[in-house]
Amino acid sequence: MLPSVPAAEAASVEEMQRNLAVIRINAIDLLAREPRLPLPIQQRRDVLRAYYEEQAGELLWLRDDRAEALVAILNDAGADGLRPDDYPTDQLLSLMQRADPEDFRGLALIELYFSAAFLEYSADLSVGRFLPSKVDPNFFLKTRTFDQAAALQAISRVDDLDEYFDVAQPPSSYYASLRGALAQYRELQAEGGWEPVPLGPTLKPGMTDPRVGALRERLAVTDGADPAAAGNAELYDAELVKAVERFQARHGLDVDGVVGPAALVAMNAPIEDRIQEIELAMERWRWMPRDLGQQYLMVNIAGFELRRVRDGQAEERMSVVVGKPYSRTPVFSDQVRYIELNPYWTVPAGIAVKEQLGKLRSNPASLASQGFQAVRGKDVYDLTSINWSSYGPGNFPFQLRQQPGPKNALGRVKFMFPNQHDVYLHDTPSRSAFSKAERAFSHGCIRLSRPLELALQVLTAGGISGWNMDRINKVVATEKNTVVKLATPLPIHLTYLTAWVDDDGVNFRKDIYNQDAKLLAALDGKALAW
Repeated sequence: MLPSVPAAEAASVEEMQRNLAVIRINAIDLLAREPRLPLPIQQRRDVLRAYYEEQAGELLWLRDDRAEALVAILNDAGADGLRPDDYPTDQLLSLMQRADPEDFRGLALIELYFSAAFLEYSADLSVGRFLPSKVDPNFFLKTRTFDQAAALQAISRVDDLDEYFDVAQPPSSYYASLRGALAQYRELQAEGGWEPVPLGPTLKPGMTDPRVGALRERLAVTDGADPAAAGNAELYDAELVKAVERFQARHGLDVDGVVGPAALVAMNAPIEDRIQEIELAMERWRWMPRDLGQQYLMVNIAGFELRRVRDGQAEERMSVVVGKPYSRTPVFSDQVRYIELNPYWTVPAGIAVKEQLGKLRSNPASLASQGFQAVRGKDVYDLTSINWSSYGPGNFPFQLRQQPGPKNALGRVKFMFPNQHDVYLHDTPSRSAFSKAERAFSHGCIRLSRPLELALQVLTAGGISGWNMDRINKVVATEKNTVVKLATPLPIHLTYLTAWVDDDGVNFRKDIYNQDAKLLAALDGKALAW
């Protein structure tokens, strides 16, 4: 047991209260007068001084075994995907064990050490350990600040520290599910994890192969396979196929029951890697807005999926195409403000010069037949009327614009949440990419597999009445550009998560943009000030 020093030595309640008051006075004096405080305290000097100088700024830790309770919470930081070694539990325990009950100034310093450790851990749990943009410049989430003064006041008002920390962690059910998954996978790790399936030829349903036993044992750990096969132990039977398909669904693979190279790579990933992916996903949830909205859209870039969520439940899920690794879809939150049926496509300047200028020089009629025009100011030009050889990358005064219609690159509808990245959701006339398991093919915008259905849902969620699929189809058939503003903007969150939990279980995906690796490197390099 970690002693509460003043309480253990006080002869009466009154004496204990006097001792606590003296320790508080010493804490205030240290913060006001001591020029060289230990760095963790020095970094928080102003907020700590403001708290302890308040009339109600009572001691937080040297009473009621609260110091011991905080040490236990810091030791259990791993339950939230944090690293217990990042917090000074050994130092705090050592300070308490060496404390002199008569040295009120020394006890005041211990109180301040505990308060600094509390603020460090609370900030990490609530808003994350890094600014998102410092880890990856493709993250443009609004910086969430941690209110240290409010945290000190809040922890002073609770008898059970867990009451505070339960509120401090991200409130999303997605985070809570990941927390549960982390505990599950840590338990599997303690039980030995799983053995890899030997490499070999592609395994198809109905085949016989000596590796089937290893496959069965591997999937018994995570996907409900029966480890004891009836009959031929080397037969890849129907029951095992079902377990493989469950695994494939959870890992974003083609759900066909075929165990090829991609499936084996995913199956043989060490359990330590999967735990790490869950921890990184939890860190990214700390960066997210605490209030996602009562209704919202969420795109998981790494999962190639959009969800429409209402009251915490996903009412719609659809496949999407996202940006290529060299033209990445950025991570940020915004609001859908309007949709555009039969949209124009204004070709970004970089794409116009890099991808279209050569075509304009060689065969402008071909692009003209696809509905492209050249726009300069208010003037619109036929592509065949311009001598394109006169223009180059440093001298291109036109905007290329594609008119609405069946050949338009944005398809029949786009969803606008005006932003600095010129990223939006849209339809596409090219549907082949949606049949692929990995769908990073765009220039950064997000292509939708069922755009018109989403259009009706967004109009409804945005407070616009009088629309149904029949009306949408009739407007689309006119090929006339039609803008519909939402009465209530709909929040949209573009995220990057390589691990999450849904009805299929714990899902994992490839780190297509190498962002997990960057975050892990940042965490491994986190400097300790203790």
